[in-house]
Amino acid sequence: MKKTILLSMVTTGILFATNGDNLIGIGAKSRGMGGAGIGISHCAESTLQNPALISCTKGTSISFGGTIFMPDMKLKMGRADEHDSDADINLIPSVSISQKLNENWFLGIGMWGTAGMGVDYRNAQQSPTDSGNMHMITNLQLMEFGASLAYRRDNIGLAVTPVLQYGSLDISYQGFDGKTVGDGVAQDLGYGVNFGAYYDVTNGVTLGAVYKSEIDMEYKNQLSSATQPFVDFGIFPQAMGDHLEQPAEIGMGIGYEFGQHTLAFDAKQIKWSDAKGYKDFGWEDQTVYALGYQFKGQQWRFRAGYNHATHPISEKQSGSSVIKAGSYAQAGGNALNLFNVSGFPATAENHYTIGAGYEFTKNFYIDTAFVYAPETKTRMKTIVGMNSENGDLYTGDTTVKHAESSLSLQLSYRFF
Repeated sequence: MKKTILLSMVTTGILFATNGDNLIGIGAKSRGMGGAGIGISHCAESTLQNPALISCTKGTSISFGGTIFMPDMKLKMGRADEHDSDADINLIPSVSISQKLNENWFLGIGMWGTAGMGVDYRNAQQSPTDSGNMHMITNLQLMEFGASLAYRRDNIGLAVTPVLQYGSLDISYQGFDGKTVGDGVAQDLGYGVNFGAYYDVTNGVTLGAVYKSEIDMEYKNQLSSATQPFVDFGIFPQAMGDHLEQPAEIGMGIGYEFGQHTLAFDAKQIKWSDAKGYKDFGWEDQTVYALGYQFKGQQWRFRAGYNHATHPISEKQSGSSVIKAGSYAQAGGNALNLFNVSGFPATAENHYTIGAGYEFTKNFYIDTAFVYAPETKTRMKTIVGMNSENGDLYTGDTTVKHAESSLSLQLSYRFF
């Protein structure tokens, strides 16, 4: 009885994010403190995280740098060999500028790589038990451009940031008939808005809050083309739409400065279950916790942090081990699991961070951060094969191993 592996599925590109497909933090200071930044100011770097906190700017502040992101993904479907994803290194840019207009008004502007996801199994070696449909490469990359206007009076600050988001998505894999499924790269622009606020309580304590709206993106002929084979096999009733919406977020944070020490704690919720595209795959909302510490010396800064969020995917109801031809509807849960565990491997949960900064002069300083997410192992029952003689589908365990490390470097200038 000859079998061929049915497929390891579609998703979005190079995985450089950790809370779902979002980075835990933007900029080296925040990343060195576990992603915390809603209740403490990182000056220009705060433009995207909590724009109200750019009010720390005393003149002009400019920060630019990048993150080298190094995910390590391994996939094993049924009895097939384990494969490494070749999407294992990425460069993510970040530029932020803040300007003090007068004692009450501040302006911020920036450009940031914020999210992305994916795997690359095009070079997976074949074996008699392996899949001809594992040669899949996908790539989602998101970049945001924002301009913030912040107002400060006494111990209260408010800000608004209109956001323009650019996204590109490319999905390609070997289909059931051995032909390549894919329609090339699709691109789109989306619009959203962020709101930020803070309140200086007393004795070094600051409370912060943020809201980020959803940003709808449409990548034509991507998800619809990639899911059409499931419709042809009677697994899905219809192809999925081409909208993939970055979800809304709401968060609160607290910062406490005492002497040379700063403590920060953030809690936020990411609304995956309401976002177009993600809710079709059954993603669940995430509550993210970030804890950070900074020691401030005369010229040196030392930072450490921890970030935690359970991953947004969970196993859906599965069918029997053999699904007879003509009753493919039973495979719906297994197919969703296949998408999530092998195509959308957003399974990182715990992140440990360290960072440092050095002030060369009053005007020029450098910051760096290292983030490590230890390996998670996620196993779900998925479709793993098909009998080429009668068309019966076979299900079995699919396992993804996911670890991450990244290094951020940022240069900053201040003009008073």
